Amino acid sequence: MNGLVAVDMHVHLADARARSFNVARKQAMAAYLGTERPTVPVADLAAVYRERRMMAVIMNTTDTARTGEPSLPNDYVAEVVAAHPDVFLGFGAVDPLLGAAAVDEAVRCQEELGLVGIGELNAARQHFRPDDPALRPLWSTLEERGMPVLFHGGYAASGSGTPGGSGVKLRYARPVYLDDVAAEHPRLRIVCAHPSWPWESEALAVAQHKANVYLDLSGWAPKYFSAELVRYVRSRIPGKVLFGTDWPVLEVDRWMAEFTALGLPDEVVRRVVLDNALTFLGLDADGRRTGA
Repeated sequence: MNGLVAVDMHVHLADARARSFNVARKQAMAAYLGTERPTVPVADLAAVYRERRMMAVIMNTTDTARTGEPSLPNDYVAEVVAAHPDVFLGFGAVDPLLGAAAVDEAVRCQEELGLVGIGELNAARQHFRPDDPALRPLWSTLEERGMPVLFHGGYAASGSGTPGGSGVKLRYARPVYLDDVAAEHPRLRIVCAHPSWPWESEALAVAQHKANVYLDLSGWAPKYFSAELVRYVRSRIPGKVLFGTDWPVLEVDRWMAEFTALGLPDEVVRRVVLDNALTFLGLDADGRRTGA
């Protein structure tokens, strides 16, 4: 794609195939967010980004080991990317608690499916602490293979307002648990997704301290960003922050308009919406893979 203007680092599929999985969880999330998520064919989603000269990174997720519910196959994410390679890149889903099986699936995602990273890992739903020593083989494998990993950070819309939060345990999603992982695997590129409320300061501290930790700003409308977050984006960590919508939670046009309205310097805006992602993903200015 000639002349990219942005890379959305955090997008979920919402076509009929994707919506057929984890239906109850998605319905509960829609009720919590106050919006009914529409069914959007993959081709239509690709057109949204293509028309705006943007790329998008498709995230997958799973909590099958805890809930027993099947999740969207990584193979389908790969099919979507293959159908629209000018627009999409894909991350695969694994469940860290599956041990060697999770490692094998991560390897398969890269070698057989052509997916470029792993995510979205949601520790609050999956019930693991990222700094658990038992998970080191997975993080070491991703590090050795140059595969970045994206973690959900902070509050979870999943389970919000339901009895017992549908089993979701928020404490597992504290960003500080990523600090040990980053320290022990310094070549592993880690993204802590979302502003990570109520542990936003933890996320900012880890990203400032660890060169291999980045933040994406998905899932929250920019007009609700805290003054602390905006200050860090402007001055402390402008090279460590990535644009993301968490679509279909937020529409790309709304996110971009509200982020622009924050009044950040033009060079900071460009780094957040484009340049940081190009570097992180190893892309040239037209979105072609050059290696990370």
